[in-house]
Amino acid sequence: MRLIYALLAAAALPAATFVALDMAIPRAAAAETTDAHALYQQYCQSCHGVDRLGGAGPALLPESLGRIKPDEARKVIRDGRPASQMAAYSSLLDAAQIDSLVSYLYRPSAMPPTWSDADIRASHRMLADVAKLPDSPQHGADPLNLFVVVEAGNHHVRVLDGDRFEELANFPSHFALHGGPKFSPDGRFVYFASRDGWVSVYDLHNLTMVAEVRAGLNTRNLAVSNDGRWVLVGNYLPGNLVLLDARDLSLVKHIPAVGLDGTPSRVSAVYTAPPRDSFVVALKDVKEAWELSYAGEPDFEPRRIEAADFLDDFSFTPDYRHLLATSRKAHGGQVIDLDTRKAVTDIPLPGMPHLGSGIYWKRGGEWVFATPNVSKGLISVLDMQSWKLIKEIPTEGPGFFMRSHEHSKYAWTDVFFGPNNDAVHLIDKQTLEVAHTLRPMPGKNAAHVEFTKNGKHLLLSVWDTDGALIVYDSDTLEEIKRIPMNKPSGKYNVGNKIEFAEGTSH
Repeated sequence: MRLIYALLAAAALPAATFVALDMAIPRAAAAETTDAHALYQQYCQSCHGVDRLGGAGPALLPESLGRIKPDEARKVIRDGRPASQMAAYSSLLDAAQIDSLVSYLYRPSAMPPTWSDADIRASHRMLADVAKLPDSPQHGADPLNLFVVVEAGNHHVRVLDGDRFEELANFPSHFALHGGPKFSPDGRFVYFASRDGWVSVYDLHNLTMVAEVRAGLNTRNLAVSNDGRWVLVGNYLPGNLVLLDARDLSLVKHIPAVGLDGTPSRVSAVYTAPPRDSFVVALKDVKEAWELSYAGEPDFEPRRIEAADFLDDFSFTPDYRHLLATSRKAHGGQVIDLDTRKAVTDIPLPGMPHLGSGIYWKRGGEWVFATPNVSKGLISVLDMQSWKLIKEIPTEGPGFFMRSHEHSKYAWTDVFFGPNNDAVHLIDKQTLEVAHTLRPMPGKNAAHVEFTKNGKHLLLSVWDTDGALIVYDSDTLEEIKRIPMNKPSGKYNVGNKIEFAEGTSH
């Protein structure tokens, strides 16, 4: 479990106004708290929020720290966190200052942070009237071959024509977009969630923002139903699901994330399962997954699924019957049957596999699943019939993202963490060997590939202030174009996303 989650942006947040930081403490501790508060504001607030309510990093409150022990928090502040953007502060803070800061983080506010239905409704903003906008694309590009690019370095989003690789739009986003944008089933609308809870919807036909709402204080991700009616938002703080009307982001209801035994939880992940007409949700602090049907006139009551361990993230099998879920206890993961509502087996994976970025393809007529690993330099490949490990493919370091396309013979995987993070490996999907290693911009972090809808080209990010989006021919590996960008953290092809295409992720 991580204290700090990786995001590349770390700019200062605007001053929050919705929660006071006055602490109900004895006078004798006032000076210590004042000093710790000053340390927090100097070293922590740019990522974790002026009021500890979260930003690029998560909220740092007793309610959100959960099972993390103070000693672990102390170690993270002192030494940093591997495979994340949490820096080490041992050269800036002495032991007494770190102790004071940890004590401060575990001290509750006199006014506990909340975000009510009234707060959600008060934050709602309509920015355009869709009924008055044309319902056909007002640009010359193929609407299903657009790319939505998140430019994390300056908190902007760019829309690119996926045939000519030219920019159609460039607009500011909320701070620290997280979880990947999601699309309406026809590809017209794209939905964004920021780490600090803002949800926005943008019209790709008319290149205009439609609406936004703050659905929580620390948001994990969102999903859109395959009938285009609903948006479900999963929050760390408060620990709940927020259901929105997909047309205008108006609040429908919130669903507390509470286990069957009454234990409150954060939400690890929420995705849509199109063949099942349902959302599937992972809970971080109770051993449950939930399935919420949106067929017909749904009531969104969760169907509880027993898990063998706490869940961090998951992928679906191609038939959407099983989840492949990250699991700490299982030393890798577990397979959960959504029909029987039972954990089937553990997945024998070392280190910290990033199953949410895993992909599947057919090898010799049978499905295999491959996942990167954020703590070890290897790719694990599983047989999806027996759930046995087929091969561990060594890489130059731990990775974060993996992508392919049904028309590509390669699976592309980065080496996101460590000294070799400028490398990208191309794995032959049949031999399971590294066929090529590219270094698009030596010395700069290369990551996150996304293919065009037809698979002929792909876009690769170089996550650097002076970075770029690089376009490759997927067969010849020839570089076609280089578009300068400020930390392009991810790019998402409309057609591949709405078809949940092989080789991409949810």
